[in-house]
Amino acid sequence: MSIHVALRHVTHYRYDQRVTLSPQVVRLRPAPHCRTPILSYSLTIEPETHFINWQQDPFSNYLARLVFPEKTDHFKITVDLVAEMSVFNPFDFFLEPSAEQFPFGYDPALAQELQPYLVKGELTPALKAFIDELDLTPVGTVDFLVALNQKIHHAIRYLIRLEPGVQTPEETLTLASGSCRDSGWLMAQVLRHLGLATRFVSGYLIQLKPDVKSLDGPSGAEADFTDLHAWCEVYLPGAGWIGLDPTSGLFAGEGHIPLACSPEPSSAAPVTGAVDKCEVSFIHEMDVTRILESPRVTLPYTDAQWAEIDALGQQVDADLMTQDVRLTMGGEPTFVADHDRDAEEWNTAAIGPTKRGYATELVQKLRARYGSSGFLHFGQGKWYPGEPLPRWALSVYWRKDGQPCWHNPALFADERLPSHYTEDDAGRFIHRLSETLGLDSSCILPAYEDTWYYLWRERQLPVNVDPFDARLDDELERTRLRRIFSHGLDKAVGYTLPIARQLGRWCTGRWFLRDERLYLLPGDSPMGLRLPLDSLPWVDKRDYPYLIEVDPFAARHTLPAAAELRAQYPYLAPLTPAQQKALPGSTTVSTGNAEFNTPAPAKFSSAHEVVRTALCVEARLGVLYVFMPPLAEVEDYLGLLAAIERTAEALKVKIVLEGYPPPRDPRLTLLQVTPDPGVIEVNIHPASHWEELVERTEFLYQAAHETRLSTEKFMLDGRHTGTGGGNHFVLGGATPADSPFLRRPDVLASLIAYWHNHPSLSYLFSGLFIGPTSQAPRLDEARNDQVYEMDIALQEVRKAVAKQGSDVSPWVIDRILRNLLVDVTGNTHRAEFCIDKLYSPDSSTGRLGLLELRAFEMPPHARMSLVQQLLIRALVARFWQQPYHVSLTRWGTALHDRFMLPTFVQMDFEDVLAELNDAGYSFELDWFAPHFAFRFPRMGELDVRGVHLELHHALEPWHVMGEEGMAGTTVRYVDSSLERIEVKVSGLNDNRHVITVNGQALPLHPTGRAGEYVAGVRYRAWNPPNALHPTIDVHAPLVFDVVDRWMERSLGGCQYHVAHPGGRNYDSFPVNAYEAESRRLARFFTLGHTPGPMAVSPAAPSRELPFTLDLRRQPR
Repeated sequence: MSIHVALRHVTHYRYDQRVTLSPQVVRLRPAPHCRTPILSYSLTIEPETHFINWQQDPFSNYLARLVFPEKTDHFKITVDLVAEMSVFNPFDFFLEPSAEQFPFGYDPALAQELQPYLVKGELTPALKAFIDELDLTPVGTVDFLVALNQKIHHAIRYLIRLEPGVQTPEETLTLASGSCRDSGWLMAQVLRHLGLATRFVSGYLIQLKPDVKSLDGPSGAEADFTDLHAWCEVYLPGAGWIGLDPTSGLFAGEGHIPLACSPEPSSAAPVTGAVDKCEVSFIHEMDVTRILESPRVTLPYTDAQWAEIDALGQQVDADLMTQDVRLTMGGEPTFVADHDRDAEEWNTAAIGPTKRGYATELVQKLRARYGSSGFLHFGQGKWYPGEPLPRWALSVYWRKDGQPCWHNPALFADERLPSHYTEDDAGRFIHRLSETLGLDSSCILPAYEDTWYYLWRERQLPVNVDPFDARLDDELERTRLRRIFSHGLDKAVGYTLPIARQLGRWCTGRWFLRDERLYLLPGDSPMGLRLPLDSLPWVDKRDYPYLIEVDPFAARHTLPAAAELRAQYPYLAPLTPAQQKALPGSTTVSTGNAEFNTPAPAKFSSAHEVVRTALCVEARLGVLYVFMPPLAEVEDYLGLLAAIERTAEALKVKIVLEGYPPPRDPRLTLLQVTPDPGVIEVNIHPASHWEELVERTEFLYQAAHETRLSTEKFMLDGRHTGTGGGNHFVLGGATPADSPFLRRPDVLASLIAYWHNHPSLSYLFSGLFIGPTSQAPRLDEARNDQVYEMDIALQEVRKAVAKQGSDVSPWVIDRILRNLLVDVTGNTHRAEFCIDKLYSPDSSTGRLGLLELRAFEMPPHARMSLVQQLLIRALVARFWQQPYHVSLTRWGTALHDRFMLPTFVQMDFEDVLAELNDAGYSFELDWFAPHFAFRFPRMGELDVRGVHLELHHALEPWHVMGEEGMAGTTVRYVDSSLERIEVKVSGLNDNRHVITVNGQALPLHPTGRAGEYVAGVRYRAWNPPNALHPTIDVHAPLVFDVVDRWMERSLGGCQYHVAHPGGRNYDSFPVNAYEAESRRLARFFTLGHTPGPMAVSPAAPSRELPFTLDLRRQPR
């Protein structure tokens, strides 16, 4: 991700006459301790007739001493340097134990060496007052320096001061303003008076425009910028000199390039010297230019590249339209919070304390953009075994015809805002709603928590606690008991209205229960999910009022107009407070009328007349929730919504809709936000055209960013992992009947075969968890025999298409492929190509004509995702025109050998792009450079005697361990301690040179380019408590040598430290991409070869993995 910049600095003096210049001292060369890599440096002096002598002053600063033998009318200094803006963490240092807390003192011997940097200036009144205000209570040294740096930054207003010299600290504090050199000198004097050795620094400051603007606080420079700058450095035992920049209030980073460091500012001046008396004009120019930008995920494409991508997207779109493919594309992108990355909810847990708040904010932004005339629905999501509570699902529904489903969005409550509704308000709402629907309110039942159960539960508590502070280990149970006993067992939780749609009208009826009250089942779910439906009178299965879902392939008529739906429920004027109080509330229950006070059904007679679905209203935490009943037709659902909105308007209340969602219907569009382990998942609504796809993808990424959700997640060592939740692409049609894969099953067969024959499509876009037990294994990763069987299955698909054309029965496609597109356990959902919703026999929601590609990891940038989707769209267009009939390749162990290495992934991917170019779709390999940089980040490179080494992260399948017992279940862990590196060598003389890792020769293989070879290295990166081969230790560090076999010596080498080279064990994840990159770069060193003679045994490649050296295997 590094950026190379060229800095140009011109200082030009023009004299009104020819003058004599004394020897001039120029301090404009980066200091020896500069941490920013300086790739090249040039100093040009005019007049050309001069003598230059490079030397170092007593403080090791580089000096250029210039002597001019002749008089001159000008003096010009031009500096040109190229710097690599590699990120480093300014806080990545250790302190001696004695210096971890401030105040501290230096060791006498060290204090003697630091004497010039401890010289204090006069303690003037303003300076003394400033120091006296400091809190010198013992505190962490780093924390103290950060606070002091910030204090001076806020106290001194920055201004550009052209006068020479430096203000005294007294002047700076009195004026409360100064230049960077004034603030830096003030900081130096304050630290010296506090007993810390400090030196003044002059140098260059380079600030680059950030790719992503900050949500709060300054975003940095609006354009790339450079200037001369000044700051200071403080000496900390164990860490050395640490840069502090009080002008910005930050520690010095990679943009600070020191030129001169000295005890006094005068010794750090850029140029010193004398000149004859004359008039002088002064010209100063500085600029910085980016000359190389490595592919990076924060800004993957230039404007010119994106214009080309967009043009190709339009071309593919036109072909899809011409061929009548009717392809739609949606997906399931995932996001994580941009802070608190160590929290369980952003790593393993599906739900957590903050996740619903983030999801609510995000779904509100999406509703405002796409479904402003729709409605919000907060329903129940997935519920997996082992999870204590079901997950939630925040949904937005709106009509495709543009008609509003809900007219007044202000009537939707925001769960994050405090509300005051009670059970009385719930009672008034449901009674008013029953009137609006024309139903008898006598059937409304108040619902209570089960008194007998919670009295029993209270008696189970330890004798020395009470229900309000139960001290139970189960946090959910503690919260539940406290909530229920605080609310009171004698108070209604909410109200239930039995309701159903029969013969085109709403109907209700009495409920007959065993208890005198309607007692809810114990739990934390909405009351609509805790109704004691099993206590309702028995009904014969033949009489049961099943809800029959409409067939997805059935023809649909136009939905009733919104005005027509609202007209069913005439407008009711808002009630006055007195009228609202008159409505039945929690203390009043209607006795009903004769129509519904029918006798209870006879014993053992089928009670087919009992209504078995209900609408519920309850107040939870001050928010009024309306639980929607299950309905078979979307028209009825929209009609009930209209009645609920009328009621909310009349009572002037805000509500949240929950319960059952509307039945799936192509006339409604759905957008959903749900939790998944460690992430928030967005089920984005499908797009029919490229322009829609671009707009929706870019808006979603931006909306997530503004919600403080990120696509970046990192491992402890700084490696980028995506979000870990994937970015599944869903392909289909506007309706199941439009699905390209049901109309042309040979297109589906072509995608499956092509993906199998080009492993780069599986691994370039995958997450880190790959292999047979991953979430989306390839067809051949688990069982090789499945390749044989899939060959037969694809043959059958092609035969069916050849016989019947587009009339192949959808169930045939499902039956042929369903039992092969599975993982090792037979799970049809955990497959690279998931057809669960293509034409599944399970339910109508499985017959949607959808294909889900599950092996895609979440790309960090929206345009990276769009390029992936463009690739898929182009393949569909190509196979629609010309199906792919090549038989399946048997990759065998090469799959987890060659195709784990980025070089061979790229070679295979180049073939994919070449074939697409032959089909008329002009893809460029550069468009996927950010994807390669993301999936296979560069670790470092080395040049030794014409041999170039380049190290990249490679992929490594995670091994699933055996089952282990756990409370009430069994669990399986993965061993991710094994990692892989690709070593790419160019300029190699294979007769003379050999590359070794920790003394073992690499099994280098030629790439087809002269002198270029590639090999992989597997190594144990860390030592978990449970892993394969637990007796094998960590291979740290990895020492790479370029060995000359003729001389039997290492010509040079590099080291990659698997852990921090200083022994620092990180206990938290990187906070952002900058810290992550700094962690990665801190572990690679371009020095540290193996000393002495080296006798290297020839490489002995493994039979299974000939391209890879496994350091766990001992050489024989």
